[in-house]
Amino acid sequence: MPLALVALAVGAFGIGTTEFVIMGLLPGIAADYGVSIPTAGLLVTGYALGVVLGAPLLTVLGNKVSRKKMLMVLMGLFVLGNILSALAPSFGIMLTGRVIASLAHGSFFGIGSVVAAGLVAPNKKAGAIATMFTGLTVANIVGVPLGTFIGQTVGWRTTFAVVAALGVIGLLGIAKLVPAMPRPEGARLRRELTAFRNPQVLLAMAMTVLGFGGVFAAITYIAPMMTHVAGYSEGAVTWLLVLFGVGMFLGNLLGGRYADRALMPLLYVTLGGLAVVLALFTVAAHDKVLSAIAIFLIGALGFATVPPLQKRVLDQAHGAPTLASAVNIGAFNLGNAIAAWLGGLVIAAGLGWTAPDWVGALLAAGALLLAFLSAHLDRRGRAASTSPEAPAPAERPLTTAATPH
Repeated sequence: MPLALVALAVGAFGIGTTEFVIMGLLPGIAADYGVSIPTAGLLVTGYALGVVLGAPLLTVLGNKVSRKKMLMVLMGLFVLGNILSALAPSFGIMLTGRVIASLAHGSFFGIGSVVAAGLVAPNKKAGAIATMFTGLTVANIVGVPLGTFIGQTVGWRTTFAVVAALGVIGLLGIAKLVPAMPRPEGARLRRELTAFRNPQVLLAMAMTVLGFGGVFAAITYIAPMMTHVAGYSEGAVTWLLVLFGVGMFLGNLLGGRYADRALMPLLYVTLGGLAVVLALFTVAAHDKVLSAIAIFLIGALGFATVPPLQKRVLDQAHGAPTLASAVNIGAFNLGNAIAAWLGGLVIAAGLGWTAPDWVGALLAAGALLLAFLSAHLDRRGRAASTSPEAPAPAERPLTTAATPH
């Protein structure tokens, strides 16, 4: 594997760390700025909405310059946003820094996947993409817990300064190691937009919003939930996030392994299991052992949905997958934003620290219902295509899905 993949993985590590580390730092940030926990949760919502807007916008703009230059611009935005977060004198400026950093998220993974695949022989493309995404998964096992520990011991501003330094390393690595690549030719926005005429593409994205939203409804407020309800110390949140990260890592691997074999049955199991675990978490959160098990399962089941949902979008948007893939990365974060907002609403309404778990369970159950609807439409479409009056179906090109986030 080329060393350029290491530079991309470092960038992915930094992006993954800054996205998820905020969960363990919310209480300290809220206290420093004198705002409530639900208000501090807007830092999660704002970041997620920035990804939703930035992924398609910057992906389209990225077609006008070389991919290497675009990756460097994206890492520059990421560094700027994290520096602003580290120095922010007010909550509003802190939120602005989060949004600026988030703009790089979706496009970095979308364009980075194309670059990674172009660095190796055709039979090694999947491995190259997986190498880049290793940075994201490792961030949730190492970067997020370490960033939480730094934030709780030295101060949360130091955490964002360290993340900005990681971005600088990634930027320098891309500048030094990634070869110059020509501007992509033949990309047309109108052609890419045709994918959104397919109801199955929209259904897959809706499943993404609701399914992954279920994870974030609970995990956004994991720090106050575990300290106020389960009885963990503030320092123990670091290790609970490690457990969540391990669950994410294993769930992502299992989802990637079985998505090609039985995509829709995998979604039934993972989304159904996620809804059940989130509902039970409202009770399990009162016990230290059970809450730890639930956190691991939420990470595993939640991230086991990522490969099949991304593959579902790519399969249904065949012929014009680039923009659809980027928008689906935004859909994951739209789910994060909605769930974090709803979780904050139920806490602010006085329903208790575990109320976001019910929100998550309902969101995951909604995604499961959409999966059944999508499968029904598939069956109806196949039945229509095999009727004597129907023309023979056109052959679809093969696509390879890369795990987002």
